[in-house]
Amino acid sequence: MTAFVSGGSGFVGGAVIRRLVADGREVRALARSDAAASAVAALGAMPAPGDLGDPATLEAAMGGCDTVFAVAGVNRTCVRRRSELTGANVDGAAAVVRAAARAGVPRVIHTSSAATLGETEGTVGDEDASHRGAFLSEYERSKFLGERAALEAGRATGVEVVCVNPSSVQGPGRTEGTARILLRAAAADRAVLVRTWISVIDVDDCAEGHVLAERHGVAGRRYVLSGATLRLDDAVELLRAIAGGPRRVRWIPRPVVRAAMPLAALGARFSSAPDPPVCPALLRTLLHGHRYDGSRATRELGLRYRPIEETITRTVRWYREHGLLPPA
Repeated sequence: MTAFVSGGSGFVGGAVIRRLVADGREVRALARSDAAASAVAALGAMPAPGDLGDPATLEAAMGGCDTVFAVAGVNRTCVRRRSELTGANVDGAAAVVRAAARAGVPRVIHTSSAATLGETEGTVGDEDASHRGAFLSEYERSKFLGERAALEAGRATGVEVVCVNPSSVQGPGRTEGTARILLRAAAADRAVLVRTWISVIDVDDCAEGHVLAERHGVAGRRYVLSGATLRLDDAVELLRAIAGGPRRVRWIPRPVVRAAMPLAALGARFSSAPDPPVCPALLRTLLHGHRYDGSRATRELGLRYRPIEETITRTVRWYREHGLLPPA
């Protein structure tokens, strides 16, 4: 069987390619640049030149494939231009399903996000959670709309669309997003943090969840992929035990973080960085916290999650091997 993967040069997409290749599958991967083509070829996939915004190249690349893994997307919270998120996460999601229909591919595994659940603060989110009615960030909005667009395109074209909704994906190789907080905390003697909840899935478990969704997932259904939920206090203790740091933590009271949002907005506005490191959306997301229930993927797909200690140990080892953390 031949699989097509969009976003294969990214963190999750690369893991999906590795998992498929390990099964002896032939894999084609969308490549928008020479660098992306080299990256997916190194993983064992055949690069397919194209772009989410070019339906003709998408259709041509998918020809003869049995399944499409639509992993491509923009995963940034503090983004200056909403159009970057909309183009990839919403328009691109629908474009992939429509191209699959024209290419005769019967099944699309759409990489959504657990953020689309929109669970109320203080509750545990699962696939049947009632959305709170407001979005914490433009990223969350774009993934919510993208999931809906992919499912609607599937119903309109007859393509079977199965959604997988990962929580925070961590593991060797990730240095951006929430992993940046993990890395900085592990490297610091002192850290300044806010108490919250986080849900995490190992990147290899996430890739396994994609493959199991292809085999056993029900069209039109979504599956939360989340292996562990823990308080940030407990995450810090794990980091101390495995990485040695941070030795001291100063916990910022939550009301102080809320009061700092106007300053975060001002700083983001005048930051010279392509994307500001801190913005109100990031602070809202941290204060809200996330607790996700990934048990449906276990019951219906057969996914087994590895312990969070193993994920952090593998990640810290990779950081050290690549000089991002000092030797143990």
